[in-house]
Amino acid sequence: MAHLRSRRRLALAVPVVLSLTATLGFLPGAATAAPQGSAPAATAADGPNLAYVVNTKTDHRTIASVKKAIVKAGGTVVATYDKIGVIVAHSANTEFGPQLRAVRGVQSAGATRTTPLTAAGTTDEGAADYLSAAEAAKVKAAATPGSEPLEADQWDLRAIGADKAAKINPGSRKVTVAVIDTGVDDTHPDLAPNFSAKQSANCVGGVADTSAGAWRPYTAEDYHGTHVAGEIAAARNGIGVAGVAPGVQVSGIKVSDPDNGLFYPESVVCAFVFAADHGVEITNNSYYVDPWLYNCMDDPDQRAIVDAVDRAQQYATKKGTLHLASAGNSNHDLDSDAIVDESSPDDSTPVTRTIDPHECFDVPTQLPGVVTVSATGVQNLKSYYSTYGKGVIDVAAPGGDRLYQIPDTPSKNGRILSTMPNNQYGFLQGTSMASPHAAGVAALLKSEHPWASPAQLQALLKAQADNPGCPDSYDQDGNGTQDATCEGGKRVNGFYGFGIVNALKAVK
Repeated sequence: MAHLRSRRRLALAVPVVLSLTATLGFLPGAATAAPQGSAPAATAADGPNLAYVVNTKTDHRTIASVKKAIVKAGGTVVATYDKIGVIVAHSANTEFGPQLRAVRGVQSAGATRTTPLTAAGTTDEGAADYLSAAEAAKVKAAATPGSEPLEADQWDLRAIGADKAAKINPGSRKVTVAVIDTGVDDTHPDLAPNFSAKQSANCVGGVADTSAGAWRPYTAEDYHGTHVAGEIAAARNGIGVAGVAPGVQVSGIKVSDPDNGLFYPESVVCAFVFAADHGVEITNNSYYVDPWLYNCMDDPDQRAIVDAVDRAQQYATKKGTLHLASAGNSNHDLDSDAIVDESSPDDSTPVTRTIDPHECFDVPTQLPGVVTVSATGVQNLKSYYSTYGKGVIDVAAPGGDRLYQIPDTPSKNGRILSTMPNNQYGFLQGTSMASPHAAGVAALLKSEHPWASPAQLQALLKAQADNPGCPDSYDQDGNGTQDATCEGGKRVNGFYGFGIVNALKAVK
């Protein structure tokens, strides 16, 4: 599976119809002033067949002209998103990117992968720990009246008051949270009551497939999206676990590649546009867009990736969709001067590089308007793996901590218990688990304030969060060395942003 992390957020809100090159001062000038007329003649198809995003002006004449240039340069148009000026193309022409960047109306263009197309990443930390029948019996024996059979192991719900919130307002069925992920097993008995098939799809490759079941995971090993969905909206139906917002709907938009599990840009662009066009109020994004952990704006391919995904998420935002994303599991300070990235590109051979986190961005979590979520454990401390950074983290939420924050629950498991494919349950930890908790609280807020805009929802989420402040010490392993440094005050800081989300306050 792929993964995610995070870096300092792009500071400017970018109009959906404009590329980042038109609005951010640190970007090189766009290629729109380059040679006029048609694209240069294509070279022979002498390279690997790669996928590209070509970002253009949004008028129909320009888009039509660029599509012709794509074909002339030896490419094939796979999908066109006219409203945001993003075209997904395939080409084996080794000069395809440079040739398209020289075409009138093209604002950025680049390859979305470094290995050939074959006939996406998540942010969970470590392998899944399935709940056995014997363990489940032990948990059920500890159940209290009115709770779900496995809820005794869900310390995370109690940590943010979600158990009490459900008795006041479990959330509205008019609110849908789309899980952009590895697919959702909607046949799970805890998910089936709240699943919205009409707002689900398979977006792999950049084209939405809405045929029945297309949104489901490929195999039981693609459990990530199903786990995330249960954290948000598992029904209180007396069967297993409960979600943070058990009354809202959840949908699945699958974006993980079937061969390597990576989350490629064209798939994510499709997902954001699909969510927007199908009335989704909130999206959860527990991944980073592959193949680059950080997309550096001085690289034309990586810049095109940022541009394309940003256009798509801003299009959705303007249509009323709030996006939440996990911060990553590298324990990086996202406000530091430099970060060593040893994992990119993750679809071929990684090359160690030192990046400036103020010029190289984790997508989508650092895009304007996206809520970046760090992870906490049962003691309300930052989880040992969680990425952090003053000015980057917006809010925190339970993501689990199996090493240093162990709950007094039947299973004594510091991770997060949720739904798994094939009617199973399991524990996972990661900022992948924190983001859906925050998304669930956002869904409760949307239920209480149905006319709230994405910006207003984000403001409410921050205002109602509980900030524990920076800890006096963060020496988790007790070796005398600080494992991370928290900067900021009680109101906002690098570990928790504006604080840990609070479901009970959301419904009050």
